[in-house]
Amino acid sequence: MDLAGSRTRCVGAQPSDMLPRITCVSTSVPNIGNREGGKSSFCRPETASAKTLMDIGTRGIFSEEHDLFRQNVRRFFQEEVVPYHTEWEKAGQVSRELWQKAGEQGLLGVNISEKHGGIGGDLLSSSVMWEEQMYSNCSGPGFSLHSDIVMPYISNYGSKAQIENFIPRMAAGKCIGAIAMTEPGAGSDLQGVRTYAKRDGSDWILNGNKVFITNGWMSDLVIVVTVTNRDAKTVAHGISLFLVEEGMKGFSKGKKLEKIGLKAQDTAELFFEDVRLPAEALLGEVDKGFYYLMNELPQERLLIADMAIASCEFMFEETRNYVCERKAFGKTVSHLQTVQHKLAELKTEICIGRVFLDNCLQLHAEKRLDSSTASMAKYWATELQNKVATQCLQLHGGWGYMWEFPIAKAFVDSRVQPIYGGTNEIMKELIARSIVGKN
Repeated sequence: MDLAGSRTRCVGAQPSDMLPRITCVSTSVPNIGNREGGKSSFCRPETASAKTLMDIGTRGIFSEEHDLFRQNVRRFFQEEVVPYHTEWEKAGQVSRELWQKAGEQGLLGVNISEKHGGIGGDLLSSSVMWEEQMYSNCSGPGFSLHSDIVMPYISNYGSKAQIENFIPRMAAGKCIGAIAMTEPGAGSDLQGVRTYAKRDGSDWILNGNKVFITNGWMSDLVIVVTVTNRDAKTVAHGISLFLVEEGMKGFSKGKKLEKIGLKAQDTAELFFEDVRLPAEALLGEVDKGFYYLMNELPQERLLIADMAIASCEFMFEETRNYVCERKAFGKTVSHLQTVQHKLAELKTEICIGRVFLDNCLQLHAEKRLDSSTASMAKYWATELQNKVATQCLQLHGGWGYMWEFPIAKAFVDSRVQPIYGGTNEIMKELIARSIVGKN
């Protein structure tokens, strides 16, 4: 479909502009969901030889239609997010108005099919959203989790009634989604889940609590990972997913958790005390939740990895600009050979990571990305992100440690990446199993 319809689209930026000057005109954008119909008609330069690592119009996996979409997304973040992000960091959450504006612009549920109430874009369109958020250095909006983690569970496993009830409202930004896996005693090990739902006639009674839930405080809908069969041969065989809505009796939210990074992203504890759930709150089949999680986790890990590489690209360009302006010993810091060599090392590693991630994105767009490769991407990219964050902050000197400098925020935001979505230690276990088998 026309991803934007008659909405205002932004064109006119030169591919080499890092933050393009954009002229807005009303136009129709060809179908982004049709990769064949939207192939680029011009020869794209390699990212490594582009003016900056964030240029629009590089990277062969994208079409011209994706580029137009990226211009619109970049403009949205620069105009609707960046000016208010400091205020949201103090509040510990973004505004609901932002979610609705994103919905009005067609920026939520981009990869959800049109027949399910989404926009009808493709995986690469979603990756544009992930990357542009990192290029803006604004970690507050939980759009990626909402659109590309929560919504696919509903569209892939939900009933017709569930899809019709939730997906359109989520795409409009009127229903904010979250997923509750982690518990105080169960993080990467989903088989440690203790939250329990017991049958009561045709209903279910839910008890338990979850922690570190992104979008948790603002959530209107939460997918809750729950044990439903304590007699199953393993916990994995007895896990189900339930849709719990804000306002249900017995469902409450703890305080917004104060984190060292991601300060504008609301993260909360969730409590379930004798929450009565109707039969239609079950997502998919009973006791099949673990299998649904295993099916969807590769996309979550790919999302984290792509955002990690995009963050590396942002931090590199921020640092390049800084050392070319900062003076020491009578000349700019960029004239020092040690600085030049460090920048050379960083750019090389980032460009290698980008090639790998683009290959993973293309594989996933073609439904050929396996769990092991997704784990490799998540592990490698997030480790690189933290390395780049540390070295770029070092090149800023003392100013890099000041909160008002973008590199400081990028540094603390990077630290959680090797933890969530499955710790990198777990990623190595999954990769190893694909090499030598499970002992």
